[in-house]
Amino acid sequence: MIEIEDDWDPKGSIGLIAEGDEPKKLAVTLNPIVVQNQPSKGDEVNMSIPLEFEAPSSAKAPGPIEVEFGVPKAPAPFDVAVLPPRVPIPVAMSDIRPFHSNDIPWDYTTEERRKGKTKTGETIVMENETETMNELQIVKTVGESNALTDSDSTTNNCESEPGSKKRKMVKERSMAWRYFNKFTDSEGVKKARCKFCSEEYVADTKHSGTSNLLLHITKCPTNPYKAEGSQTTLGFQPQGLTGDVSVIPWKFDQEACRRALARMIIKDELSFISVEKDGFRDFVRSLQPLFHIPSRTTMTRDYLEMYHEERLALKSILKESKQRICITTDTWTSIQRINYMCVTAHYIDNNWKLHKRILNFCPITSHKGQDLASGIAKCLLEWGVDKVFTVTVDNASSNDVMVRELSKQFTRWNTNLMEGKHVHVRCMAHIINLVVQDGLRDGSVSVERIRQAVRYIRQSAARWKKFKECCDLDRITSKKSLCLDVPTRWNSTYLILKVATVYEEAFTKYCDIDYGLMSCISNCICEDGQPAGPLLSSDWDSVRRIVKFLEIFYELTLKVSGTLYITSNVHFLEICVVDSSLKELMQNEDAFLREMAKNMKKKFDKYWGDPHKMNKMIFISCVLDPRHKFNTLSFALGAMFGETIGLKIQEDVKTYMDTLFNVYAIKNGGSGSCPYSPSSPCSGPSSPSSSSLLSKFMLDLKKHKKYGGVDSKTELDKYLGEDVEEDHEKFNILGWWKLNSPRFLTLAEMIGSSSCVYPRLAS
Repeated sequence: MIEIEDDWDPKGSIGLIAEGDEPKKLAVTLNPIVVQNQPSKGDEVNMSIPLEFEAPSSAKAPGPIEVEFGVPKAPAPFDVAVLPPRVPIPVAMSDIRPFHSNDIPWDYTTEERRKGKTKTGETIVMENETETMNELQIVKTVGESNALTDSDSTTNNCESEPGSKKRKMVKERSMAWRYFNKFTDSEGVKKARCKFCSEEYVADTKHSGTSNLLLHITKCPTNPYKAEGSQTTLGFQPQGLTGDVSVIPWKFDQEACRRALARMIIKDELSFISVEKDGFRDFVRSLQPLFHIPSRTTMTRDYLEMYHEERLALKSILKESKQRICITTDTWTSIQRINYMCVTAHYIDNNWKLHKRILNFCPITSHKGQDLASGIAKCLLEWGVDKVFTVTVDNASSNDVMVRELSKQFTRWNTNLMEGKHVHVRCMAHIINLVVQDGLRDGSVSVERIRQAVRYIRQSAARWKKFKECCDLDRITSKKSLCLDVPTRWNSTYLILKVATVYEEAFTKYCDIDYGLMSCISNCICEDGQPAGPLLSSDWDSVRRIVKFLEIFYELTLKVSGTLYITSNVHFLEICVVDSSLKELMQNEDAFLREMAKNMKKKFDKYWGDPHKMNKMIFISCVLDPRHKFNTLSFALGAMFGETIGLKIQEDVKTYMDTLFNVYAIKNGGSGSCPYSPSSPCSGPSSPSSSSLLSKFMLDLKKHKKYGGVDSKTELDKYLGEDVEEDHEKFNILGWWKLNSPRFLTLAEMIGSSSCVYPRLAS
């Protein structure tokens, strides 16, 4: 950098210094130069000057030479380089530091050169000036510098006017021309075409430059020499719920992040406009500045694309699967008086994993059975599903009509097994809800008083503050919050009563400081039309007994409501537990619990009291559990219905199970196929050889084993003849069948269908 002063003198001397050597001084003289666009005072410029000097013969001696470059009032260093062929001094190329700058240098020429003259004794001549400057130019390479050879670079053939001196062909200095070819289109516009993807750009270097070409090189999708722009980093991925993590290579991917964002919106049920909120955008910019946040319109499009991809994938799985699916359906009416229906499919894939997928969520015209059956049949046809094993519904009378119509439709599709005798499955959780509601009817007065007390306190922030002060005075440290229940859902009633009993002392103290609570409870009207009356200490005793009794049903509901594991194998066993609990409470000394248990037992017997009305798959699913089989089933039937009735039911289950097994075996070519027989030996005049006689003997032996020996047993007989597995908490029934499916091919297909029977609505 040289600061231009008023008395700037372009004359001086040039120095060539080799590092590590003793310099020698030699005075030389620079010819005057003329600066194009003469700089003014105070300007700072970067100069690359083609210099001319004369060196005496004494400079031919070897060794480093230092030449002082005198520029008055220019303290900054001014480094230049002169190529050895141009200088009559034996200095190696490696000993010279070339001048370079990040800025475009000024164009300096001598007065004599501008006039086209040459000077005697000049070391650098005019025709070599451009070549010398090109050799000193440093070009920043893009990607692989060795990708293309210099021969691929495009050159310009510049010719002067007639009568002037012809100039030499010059190589293009930009690295872009290694990847582009120049051409002129039909309109006379100079353009460049990429050698890899044939993309075209304007290439008039006097106006447009080559920045757009260099940018394209880094992004060209077909450039084999493109350098990778990002580096893979290490990330930590959690494994399951155990807290273990694994180290995996991670690389930022814009498309993958967009899909993850779409999944987050779907899973968390967020609005699409949430991606345009300032808080979300600030968070994403802090988390990953490289991520381009899409708009809500883009997110809507991504969501629809993801839906169609998942829909096609699910249709392919359901079509290729050998297992039958089980569906659950439920209907309800919104506050806008619109009827809705949800259809959910449950199936086991080829890796023996249980899946639940919502096939349809749509409005329906009415809750009539024919309309419901028509809507479900249409949904199944859209998904290409015709093999349905069971349909789980609640106990509405319209659902009975719907299941009968669906069974007829399955028969027309020729996919109905056993004439549809096991298609209808009643929702276990819905039956338990009806049973408990009948039991709570006798204790409704105490329950209603507690419910009104909770509602009164939760209606005002001031009341809630006073109630918390009462809790602090009684040193109640529970963090459970009082919550309102839904009268039609008994499990919410159980939760409110369980929490309220913890704050019994706080309720008592609050009644002493707020008389409005007792007034509100006394004026409340119960279901029987009578006033509820004041809250008494006996009500708390009744509620505690109710909570203890309802805990059995609450835990049972949670167990049969699982979606990540099969529940059909314990369906009947849990029914037996409820029956045993009700029979025990009917003998209780407490008259209140005894009366409640009697009311519940009546409702229980309406659905599960007659074994002939129960779906046979409830029993078969228990038998197909290798921990139970018929040993557990016979005990449970005897405990629930008695020994005599239990044995008869067991025989009916065994007969139904054999018939169902034969249906699957015939479909798979088992019992219906002919016994295997090897090809008979060729007939001929010669006598039978020893090998043919041995083959005939082995064939007869195989038939004997198959029809009169051990092999005459079916897969079902072999399975039932083996010992039961040890029962423990970590036993995985699907894992056991996955391991033993090669031994029981037909039974494996049966368990694949019966295990996904869902005894609870999964809408």
